[in-house]
Amino acid sequence: MLTEQRRQMILDILKREGRALAGELARDWKVSEDTIRRDMREMAAEGLLKRVHGGALPAAPALPDFSARQSMATEEKQRLASAAVRLLSPGQMVFLDGGTTTAEIARQIPQAMALTIVTHAPTLAAEFEHHPAIEVILIGGRLYKHSMVAVGAAAIAAIDRLRPDVFFLGVTAAHPVEGLTTGDFEEAAIKRRILERSAATYVPLTADKLGAVSPCLVAKVPEVTGLIVATGNEPDRLADYREAGVEIVVA
Repeated sequence: MLTEQRRQMILDILKREGRALAGELARDWKVSEDTIRRDMREMAAEGLLKRVHGGALPAAPALPDFSARQSMATEEKQRLASAAVRLLSPGQMVFLDGGTTTAEIARQIPQAMALTIVTHAPTLAAEFEHHPAIEVILIGGRLYKHSMVAVGAAAIAAIDRLRPDVFFLGVTAAHPVEGLTTGDFEEAAIKRRILERSAATYVPLTADKLGAVSPCLVAKVPEVTGLIVATGNEPDRLADYREAGVEIVVA
């Protein structure tokens, strides 16, 4: 079997099964396990997959900057946002993470709903300019421009003084075993701290994020309250998440 054939078959297995084990592939294809591992290392270096102990997982797609992401998967994000808003009750403190899906949540919150919105995303805070019933707390710090959110010690200190009722967490990838991940180490630390301070955490997920892995762990799946996913995701794609003990909210 040629190298390119093996590599394409590894990608096919990752797409179909969500993981590829080096030992199993070596036995099935009658090649050495070192050969499979070398293939996976080279593919990981090209960003085609994520290497883990014993094999590989699908890699989360590289994210463009915030402004470019605003036009991606818009209809799906609208459905996720609608389901998220249905989880809210008047009088709550709600922390909105940065991101285009959470920006859509902000747009769908009724103007008459009395809430305290906390966010470390200045562009998202601006969505509430004309919401007379909503108080906005904007967390400051160093601006991480790729996601347009504040990070760093100042942001952590402000977050530690709050106890939100609901946190809508944004991640770049969600895997039932590897957990909820994102691409930046410092941003992951901020997300993790907000989660720890919040009574409930829900994660809206577009279909492309399911089964993928990014470099920096935010939390394991059982650490959050629920995942918000759109209808049309195959039940077998969600079964492992349900087995992890997390609520699945279908948009």
